[in-house]
Amino acid sequence: MTSFLLLFLIVLGINLLPAFGPPTWSIIVFYGLNSDLPIASIVIVSALAAALGRLLLAHSFRFLGGRLPEKQKRNLGAAREALEARPRNMILGLGLFALSPLPSAQLFAAAGLAKVRLLHFTAAFFAGRLVSYSIYAATAKGRVPSD
Repeated sequence: MTSFLLLFLIVLGINLLPAFGPPTWSIIVFYGLNSDLPIASIVIVSALAAALGRLLLAHSFRFLGGRLPEKQKRNLGAAREALEARPRNMILGLGLFALSPLPSAQLFAAAGLAKVRLLHFTAAFFAGRLVSYSIYAATAKGRVPSD
């Protein structure tokens, strides 16, 4: 139980960082190589912690939005309206984002500043991370066929 809590706190902390944090996959690989925790548990705990961390990061950036110049506030409002005006494009974008290995901190920071509804972003992030973290964890545990 302590190992799961430590994993959760490490991944949560990394995903609260807006920049310069180590990639979460490196922690998953480390745990996969150095623990006897089941792969499914590593993946689920890590994905939950990462999603919560990014959600909290986005909410913290919402508080910073009030300090921005009016021009940037107008630009962020226009970006939010454009995203929300075309749900199909937003769903496509979320799908690509969910499966992308690209860093997500900046996207969550921008979503927080723009005051975009975060539930869809966080759900897509969580789903995508379940897939990518499963690959990393399985590879670390040596579940990939070898020669």
